[in-house]
Amino acid sequence: MSPYDPSAFPPFAVTVDLVVLTVRSHALCALAVRRGEPPFQGRWALPGGFVRDDEDLSSAAARELVEETGLCAHDPDAPAQANGAHLEQLATYGDPKRDPRMRVVSVAHLALAPDLPAPRAGGDARSARWAPVEALLHQGGYGREDEQAAPLAFDHAQILADGVERARSKIEYSSLATAFCPPEFTVGELRRVYEAVWGVVLDPRNFHRKVTGTPGFLVPTGGTTTRQGGRPAQLFRAGGATLLNPPMLRPEV
Repeated sequence: MSPYDPSAFPPFAVTVDLVVLTVRSHALCALAVRRGEPPFQGRWALPGGFVRDDEDLSSAAARELVEETGLCAHDPDAPAQANGAHLEQLATYGDPKRDPRMRVVSVAHLALAPDLPAPRAGGDARSARWAPVEALLHQGGYGREDEQAAPLAFDHAQILADGVERARSKIEYSSLATAFCPPEFTVGELRRVYEAVWGVVLDPRNFHRKVTGTPGFLVPTGGTTTRQGGRPAQLFRAGGATLLNPPMLRPEV
């Protein structure tokens, strides 16, 4: 048996890319960064970077999340934290031509967090912003008002589309929608998350009946708030259920 020769195999790199989703102004938005270096210099892309020699994939994704947003990956077994975000592995992308520099395999991750402040650019990003996912995935490409529209760099449009669909499907059968909410929230605020992620309008009374009647989904905190205006609204927190039974089925549009 011949000895292993590393030089006999072509080198390749591993990156992590982040689909960071939040709800801003009742719209599902993703974090986009404008690349400051080649390849695709000046184009908008998802945040991410190369995995370091001493990192595993989850550590690299958590590091990129902190660097790009200031958020920490939320431990599902720990109490909710103000600067925490849900982080899960999404999919792996390995088309040989996805990166013109060399063979690069990307392990994409999905991050969900409540309404987030304006992002800060880090790494090689010249600027960063929240943008509605529908604008980022527009067939004609994405660009700000003073820019020429262009597709997202690399295969990031596909990664973003996959991340959005993962979020849309998972809030049907899991309690993941609460990851878009603060630690204490109203049923109306949760409904607007579902409406933003699904892109639909839901009947308030029917929604209230479903979510409060689903075992383990929501737990009353005993408090109320008037931050939505009008009469005081009851506050809830996420319950212990991870799977919803019955599920919250997405309306057909």
